[in-house]
Amino acid sequence: MKPYLALIRANLRLALRERVAIFFNYVFPLIFFFAFGGLLHAERGGVITHVVTMVLVIGILGNGLFGGGIRAVQDREQNILRRFKVAPISAAPILAASIVTGWVLYLPAVILTFVLARIVYGMPFPEHWFSLFVLVSAGVIAFRAIGLIIASVANSAQESQILVQLVYLPMMFLSGTTFSLTILPAWAQAIAQFLPATYLVNALQSNLLGAEAPGQVGSALFVLLVTAAVSLFLSTQLFRWEKEEKLRRSGKLALAAMIVPSLLLGAWQVRTHDAVSQTRVLYRQMQRGRSLIIRGARIFTGDGRVIDSGAVLVRSGVILKVYPGAPPEDLNAESIEGSGKTLLPGLIDMRVQLTASGGVRDLPGSFHPAAAARRALAAYLYCGATGVRSVGDPPALARDLAAAVASGERLGAQVFPSAGAISNAYIPSLSVLDAAAAIQTGDPALLSRSLVEQVGPLDLIRQMRKALGSGPHRPPAEAAAPLRDAMRKLANAYRSGALLVAGSGAGSPLVWHGPSVQRELELWVEAGIPARDALLGATSNAARVLGLEARIGAIRNGCDADLLLVDGNPLEDIAALERVSAVIFKGEPIDRSGLFEQ
Repeated sequence: MKPYLALIRANLRLALRERVAIFFNYVFPLIFFFAFGGLLHAERGGVITHVVTMVLVIGILGNGLFGGGIRAVQDREQNILRRFKVAPISAAPILAASIVTGWVLYLPAVILTFVLARIVYGMPFPEHWFSLFVLVSAGVIAFRAIGLIIASVANSAQESQILVQLVYLPMMFLSGTTFSLTILPAWAQAIAQFLPATYLVNALQSNLLGAEAPGQVGSALFVLLVTAAVSLFLSTQLFRWEKEEKLRRSGKLALAAMIVPSLLLGAWQVRTHDAVSQTRVLYRQMQRGRSLIIRGARIFTGDGRVIDSGAVLVRSGVILKVYPGAPPEDLNAESIEGSGKTLLPGLIDMRVQLTASGGVRDLPGSFHPAAAARRALAAYLYCGATGVRSVGDPPALARDLAAAVASGERLGAQVFPSAGAISNAYIPSLSVLDAAAAIQTGDPALLSRSLVEQVGPLDLIRQMRKALGSGPHRPPAEAAAPLRDAMRKLANAYRSGALLVAGSGAGSPLVWHGPSVQRELELWVEAGIPARDALLGATSNAARVLGLEARIGAIRNGCDADLLLVDGNPLEDIAALERVSAVIFKGEPIDRSGLFEQ
């Protein structure tokens, strides 16, 4: 034990005198902390967890690869290791002392990072601090051990710097450390599965977001500890006391064998997509943790009230405050301008069949229900419908889709699987009758609506245009008779005080997934329903039937931040619902153009 302690004390004294060690342990990570914190506006929340994860992992990589790898080569070149050899002493104390030294040097940097994150950006201290400590320690040990392998293989300090960079740069840029894996191309995501830093990044991000999963932390620890154990073993086999000493053939074979476990684990992850799925979930949670302020908009609250010009503050995925006038200026939130626009709760379509295409017929082999359902959910969110009630879909598929959207693995409208018929509300589904009339008359107008052209699959639209033009056709008055009867029944139900709920019947022929609820509400208004009450049918009334009125369907403090911003005033012109300006889902401003690229 004495040789170990003596070496650790000596290494610590020497390291604290080295500017390189101080730079890579403390200064270099803090450059990223302040640079990315300012660039990404970490004061607005959410992204601060990514910044802190980045700083921690960059520090661990620098501590291990630069601090462990290059320093050991320098000691060998300066003949310091030769003096240890004649002491005599084995390689084990030297390697162990290097790892412990790196761990002790790095812990103050971890504490400093969290103190600065708290002071500068208001980030709370980690809830699961013990597992964080274990993860950081395992990361330091693993990458310090990898650095020692590089030191054993490199023949000079210059060569070690090249080898360190060849390992360091992919670890930093392809593991999710600096850029989320979700924005990287598929080939880069595949490479990331073979890098131990990827597991460390995901586990740390999960810990800091407070969504720590024991299995995720366990798998990361397993990878890091196996990496550390194998690397330490190889370090002892490859260790060289003098710069003239040649690398043994057995050491080269052992080094090649080390790659096998990494290849097997990476291949398994590429096959299962588990790590990429975890990254998507964590990325969604980070995005939903941001602070937003929508200011200057007309606000339809969902309970019938209208604020002519107000603001809504969103934080961590929920509505924190609704302002009836101008909000305070010092909110540290990303601003979305709503002047001339109307802000509504996200729309809810209470009758859709996700596995039906909306075409007249599906050609054998050309339609895949599960893929179509996923695309449909993206189309709904694109159009501002943040929730749909699945009717007629396979229950297992509906549950899987609901879970994927709820976790953040997929981005789309949230799914409410049907639990049977609804008896306490009236759902007219005028859109189905409207589409049937268009099919019978050969009228292609429904294919030319703006949102349909934006989200409708082009091959399906072409197929429908061809089908509509093929005839024979019924006279318009005769074809529209069922729709007129349904409109009269809806008006009577409204006058009798029935609870009206919007359900379009999307998936039926010519009733498109995405903008279906907008068309349904337009038909309601044509039937004589006031626009205000029509909007209630797709917001608070729908939430009430689902039993979720405390969470969705309204703009009030504590509700989920599922919001739709449209140009104009749908209370005066219901067609304004199709002029979508922005969609916010669980507090995240949606990149609508990227929804179909998942």
